[in-house]
Amino acid sequence: MRSPPGPGRMGPASGRNRPNPEKRQESVPRRRWGREGGPPARGRYPHDMLYAFGDIHGELEKLDELLELTPLVAGDRLLFLGDYIDRGPDSPGVIDRLISLGRDYECVFLLGNHESMFLDFLGWTDEAYFGGDAFLLNGGDRTLAGYGYFDREDTRRDGFRLPKSHEDFLLGLRLSHVEGDYLFVHAGVSQGHLRSGDLSYALRKSRPEDILWNRTSGELPHDFGVTMVYGHTPNENFGVRWNSPFSIGVDTGAVYGGPLTAIRLPDEFIFQS
Repeated sequence: MRSPPGPGRMGPASGRNRPNPEKRQESVPRRRWGREGGPPARGRYPHDMLYAFGDIHGELEKLDELLELTPLVAGDRLLFLGDYIDRGPDSPGVIDRLISLGRDYECVFLLGNHESMFLDFLGWTDEAYFGGDAFLLNGGDRTLAGYGYFDREDTRRDGFRLPKSHEDFLLGLRLSHVEGDYLFVHAGVSQGHLRSGDLSYALRKSRPEDILWNRTSGELPHDFGVTMVYGHTPNENFGVRWNSPFSIGVDTGAVYGGPLTAIRLPDEFIFQS
């Protein structure tokens, strides 16, 4: 039995979209206030820029288009909020691209609920939250087809093998990341701890299924002193969910016909495919 996924990231890669120190054109600002208005998130940040990417779901063409639009330079960092696979046309290609980016940039890759279901399907977690059936019913059939293996009548794992680099990538995904004045999670945190006043405590006490599956905590106020950046819940109009200063939701429904979105921090500029 393999251990549950822990911290880490993975190389090797091709040379696509290597850092260009001369490339820094500005995007069109699309900053929007939450319903009640408010100032942008606080600006203390220890690095040049960080780009946080929403749910990709196998949309490799949209990911490549978005990467071409983002003015990445040496020293920038990339963070991906999970849900790289399922539903879309090329989940294996997306993982290949992310592994490639991990060589050219310092990257943080978070675990999404779809990667969690995939790990459960593969039998790589000590305790499955939903198991293989949930994976197949939530777009996992397209992921398996992308790897050249799928039999709807037989959900056994016998005979299914991932490339070693993809295996290492999936086992290295993180549940959360905190940097500067931002908390990054796939979906949210336990609603019972939003008013704890202690972010470290809230993350320790939040169950993995809260962090991976929560649908409401991003819409609520909290007293963590940071802005939560999350994906998981696409906005019905394919827009960014601004709830300043508490949270920013950047799943804009790429797999449902919307754009793929990245937010640049700390200035909170939006880039879309």
